[in-house]
Amino acid sequence: MKIGLAQLLVTDNKEKNLIKAEKFVRIAAEDGADMVVLPEIFNCPYDNAYFWDYAEEKFGETWQRLSRMASDNNVYIVGGSIPVQSCGKLYNTGYVFDRNGEEIHEHSKVHLFDVNIEGGVRFMESETFSPGTSFGVFDTEFGKIGMGICFDIRFSEEWQKMESMGAIMCVVPAAFNMTTGPAHWELTFRARALDNEMFMVGVGPARNMGMSYHAYGHSIVTSPWGEVLEQLGFDEEVKVVEIDLSQVERVRQQLPIVNKRRESIRQD
Repeated sequence: MKIGLAQLLVTDNKEKNLIKAEKFVRIAAEDGADMVVLPEIFNCPYDNAYFWDYAEEKFGETWQRLSRMASDNNVYIVGGSIPVQSCGKLYNTGYVFDRNGEEIHEHSKVHLFDVNIEGGVRFMESETFSPGTSFGVFDTEFGKIGMGICFDIRFSEEWQKMESMGAIMCVVPAAFNMTTGPAHWELTFRARALDNEMFMVGVGPARNMGMSYHAYGHSIVTSPWGEVLEQLGFDEEVKVVEIDLSQVERVRQQLPIVNKRRESIRQD
């Protein structure tokens, strides 16, 4: 399976962001990608001051464009995430589309990013967003794939749940910053991959020093053995990474972690 990492430089111009996403999806598809993953909040700046103004309802412009990206290029699209308005609330929501442009999965960020790091960043997503309520997996011809968004990755039990649902890979549109990124980005993706003996894919936006939030970038693919198979830098880039999904079963047989969990002694 080939995964396209679309590390976009996000600006305050929604149309330019969508055009760039379309370009990167096309480039990845031409390079053989089966699935292309976009960053968290890719159609507007990652800043509470922008979210309501750029918000769309489901089936809005960005949803439609993502659907067409999938069908026009015959690829799965993990559409990063965007601000989505529903019933007077705002959610950080990502949509997944199959090769025909049909939506096959939806995830709203469950764990909102509320941090106030001394000497570092202060960001309170809960001042704007409401949390999602569940995690799940979606079916492809390659197997079941799970999804979370950014801060969700820090809660290991959620990824264990998706592994128990049959996930052999999980995708994480994200936007780690210049404090948490260098400290925890690679470490966390390697840990979740090793804990659950599955592939992990994280895609963030390129660092844009002209915006208030400075993303870490470094889109990444980690293997069931906890190895880094690919990691980008700070700059805008699209990269296609080939992975061998049969490694999941081999690792699970050789190092039986997921098969040895004693569910009977764990709390619900």
